[in-house]
Amino acid sequence: MTNTSDTLRNPQAGSDLAPVRAKSGWIVALGVVYLIAGFVALGSVVMATVASVLIVGVMMIIAGVAEVFSAFQIRGWGKFLLWVLLGVLYIIAGFVTFENPLLAAAVLTLILGASLLASGIMRIMLAFSMKRETPWVWVLLSGVITLLLGLLILAHWPVSSLYILGVFLGIDLIMAGAAWIGFLSRRECPRAARATGRHRLPRGCGDRRQPVRAAASIV
Repeated sequence: MTNTSDTLRNPQAGSDLAPVRAKSGWIVALGVVYLIAGFVALGSVVMATVASVLIVGVMMIIAGVAEVFSAFQIRGWGKFLLWVLLGVLYIIAGFVTFENPLLAAAVLTLILGASLLASGIMRIMLAFSMKRETPWVWVLLSGVITLLLGLLILAHWPVSSLYILGVFLGIDLIMAGAAWIGFLSRRECPRAARATGRHRLPRGCGDRRQPVRAAASIV
């Protein structure tokens, strides 16, 4: 028997998605929360920047404590001192972000701008080294956009440090929310086809340009 989707062809695939469907309400709620948080972050980019810096500070403190804890698992005296030093530096840097989040935002924004600049240059160089049969134009376009974004951030630094991290955080939250909602909607397409008793996927599911085979072909 042949059907229009892998889930319809394979009953095991449908059973594997049962836990996802059981939690569909929570998944949609999570996506909506991400979307709301993303738009709130874009509406108050300065506060979102401070929040993102504080999150980085917490992560640095946790990483520093983990480094110090791991140091006691190392027997070599030289390596022990190195790991302890790294852990202490992480912890100090984490507390500095809490003490002066705007300064930390300026440093992080500077690092972000420099990283985007370097990444853009590397992508442009990679595009020119690729064969013309490959999609080198898209790599070149990606490199140019990344390069311009890095230059834009650095050109307006340190003023850009007040809003860049917040903008990035808001966009990331919106994309995450849309991804969760989109993931669930795609998983519900085969289920909707079975519920309606049709062997054609509902509108918006799959590629409507391809013809649909008959569901019951006796082998």
